[in-house]
Amino acid sequence: MSKKNLYIFNPDNDLALANGDENYMPPASARQMTTDLALLPVWYAASSGDVLASSAYNLTFLTEMQELFSLSANLITEPEVAGKEHVQPVPWGWNAALRKRLLLLNVQEESMPTLEQLGRLTQLSHRSTAVELLPKIQLNEGFCGESAYLKTVDDVKVFVEDHQESILKAPLSGSGKGLNRCKGLFTPAISGWCARVAERQGGVAAEPLYEKAEDFAMEFFADGAGHVSFMGYSLFRTGSGGAYEGNDLLSNELIEERLTRYVPLSDLHQLRVSLEEELSQIVGADYSGYLGVDMMVCIFADQPRYRIHPCVEINLRMNMGLVARMFYDRYVQSEATGIFRIEYSATAGEALTKHQERTLKYPLRITQNRLSSGYLSLTPITGKTHYSAWVLVE
Repeated sequence: MSKKNLYIFNPDNDLALANGDENYMPPASARQMTTDLALLPVWYAASSGDVLASSAYNLTFLTEMQELFSLSANLITEPEVAGKEHVQPVPWGWNAALRKRLLLLNVQEESMPTLEQLGRLTQLSHRSTAVELLPKIQLNEGFCGESAYLKTVDDVKVFVEDHQESILKAPLSGSGKGLNRCKGLFTPAISGWCARVAERQGGVAAEPLYEKAEDFAMEFFADGAGHVSFMGYSLFRTGSGGAYEGNDLLSNELIEERLTRYVPLSDLHQLRVSLEEELSQIVGADYSGYLGVDMMVCIFADQPRYRIHPCVEINLRMNMGLVARMFYDRYVQSEATGIFRIEYSATAGEALTKHQERTLKYPLRITQNRLSSGYLSLTPITGKTHYSAWVLVE
């Protein structure tokens, strides 16, 4: 009997990988996000997959979305998973803590990575992988980027003082976490941070800070048999601290049109092919699933003025850019454009108020199960919601 996919939204994955302990407990903010956005996978799940979530208000929301968009994904609760055979977990990302949680739900061990495989996945997710890849995909003078993986505090000090502005990154971190910006000064606070990170994770990744025109990504799928294939583009936005804020909802063709205001289309196409080859070598049979490579179009004073930084980081997991890509391709009218946002509301009731205001201001229009205009929340919003995922299409 074939296994049925079980989709799990676990946004704490990067934190859990960095921690490494199968008994890891994510912080309250990550637990809140997991609860609030548990249904997000219904928008990218394969046909007839199950999405793990509590049933209370999620089921009502999902039923409504199934009617509007012909969604085929179903909701399943933890007690129901525990009593089910032939389950194939498809999490946001794999880590030891999630593996243990699923074993406690009686999910078959053979449907999950071994601890040894998770160790390899942690190695591949380490920023040193991106540091090693970067020079291999700088294909001509239209590309840029410098990065270093430094193992001693003294080496980091030299790097920081050699650059007018730089950014230091913990090797295992994500979504704007584990970052330190420097302006040529290696302060005692930064020195202490580097020492702690190096002790836990082996070193620190260091990069000059670039002026950028666009953040974008190329998204891929690894088949687990040594082949990685291109899935599409992601054009995204980050806040001042580097944390992800949202995506533009555009076709792949329109994203290429936007990027070619700055760089040649031939460079983008060559980079896609080069990344498919390089990632296939790096990942091999060690990973099966989606992955993304974050990039930038950087601005320089000399020529060429605009250059592609082809590897800011590699995300060896599902990511919000892929959610936006797949939502647009599946559920938005092809001529429409819009935005996809992940939003945090600090106080109880704030998200619900914003939701109600947007629902009135931007009425929903759906044509043949595709969104043509208006506002839509992709997950249910209640008075207790703090994290929301929504789209606005015009």
